[in-house]
Amino acid sequence: MLADCPAQAVLPTSDVDALRPFYEEILGLTPLAVRPGAVIYAAAGGTRLVISRSGGKATGAFTQMSFEVRDIEAEVAELRGRGVVFETYEAPKTTNGIALMPAGRAAWFKDPDGNLIGLIEFAKPV
Repeated sequence: MLADCPAQAVLPTSDVDALRPFYEEILGLTPLAVRPGAVIYAAAGGTRLVISRSGGKATGAFTQMSFEVRDIEAEVAELRGRGVVFETYEAPKTTNGIALMPAGRAAWFKDPDGNLIGLIEFAKPV
């Protein structure tokens, strides 16, 4: 069944070529494959992220994908240095872009098309 199949996050964009520099130059991802209307990026552990041409628009109202990080403060600082702006929330309350959550600490930012991406540093290894 599906538990034996790889999973990937697919983020919508109206212009794949315009969004590529954010994922490649700012986030540091390397394309695994470039297809008409889509780019597939490889991440750790065999996971994948796809940006795909779509008529749908991201609302930014919920986390569409997240990266598990070991040191959230270092990742937030590095991404800020590359121009990434982190979201500020009252619930969960963010301080310097980072929120304390029951599962650990988290931070969120939007890509240029409004896709909401999270960073999570789990309190205990998963």
